[in-house]
Amino acid sequence: MDGVQTERPPAEIYDEKFVPALFAQWGPIVSRAACVAPGQAVLDVACGTGALTLAAAAIVGQAGRVTGLDVNPDMLAVARRKTRDIDWREGRAEQLPFDDASFDAVVSQFGFMFFEDRPRALVEIMRVLKPGGRMAVAVCSAVEGSPGYAAFANLLDRLFGEKIGNAFRAPFVLGDAGELRRIAEAAGIEGASVEEQNGTVRFRSIAELVATERACVWTLGGVLDDEQFDRLLRESERALRPFADGTGTVSFDMPALILMARKPD
Repeated sequence: MDGVQTERPPAEIYDEKFVPALFAQWGPIVSRAACVAPGQAVLDVACGTGALTLAAAAIVGQAGRVTGLDVNPDMLAVARRKTRDIDWREGRAEQLPFDDASFDAVVSQFGFMFFEDRPRALVEIMRVLKPGGRMAVAVCSAVEGSPGYAAFANLLDRLFGEKIGNAFRAPFVLGDAGELRRIAEAAGIEGASVEEQNGTVRFRSIAELVATERACVWTLGGVLDDEQFDRLLRESERALRPFADGTGTVSFDMPALILMARKPD
């Protein structure tokens, strides 16, 4: 495998591998979608190791304040090592530990798919927003829009069955704009909109992509044994070859959907 040790804490692997390959690019995009501005108070829900949180902090500056909330203490431990200027808090999206009307903007990227009660989480987000405040929640678009990951999911289906393929597809389950609007309606949010933005997945090699997925506890971690992953790597070298350049770097599109809404004055 290419440099990923599965015995390392999943949060560290997430931060070292997934953040630069997928998530770091979305911080400025989601911040813009929520109209984050200098001097504001901003909350990042399901902040993980802080990719979006740090982007928001760079925008609000010293005159603003940013809070990052996550249910996973290991993710927060990694985030806290990056800066003490952000208030890192442990908590659930469905029960935000903040007063009403505490934030000018609430953002979230690539965590909403895993919330236990999505409408309830949106109700909480709107509760802690100030009147006139904005939210922006990003989720992965449909896996079919991401050709490399679609090929990888189909390969998992072929090698190990749809149950394994669908485990990998878990982050893509909300990749439908209509479904996002229905969730917003269930939360009592009027005038919510959804827009698609395109991003890029980039790994140094096919082996690194496979090894990183192996270490991901939210999808394939613990699902396949060593022999199965060896087979997956061999087959991936063929299936993902169209997405590799002359240096071996793998890259392909990965669009996201951003659910946006403004709290009435």
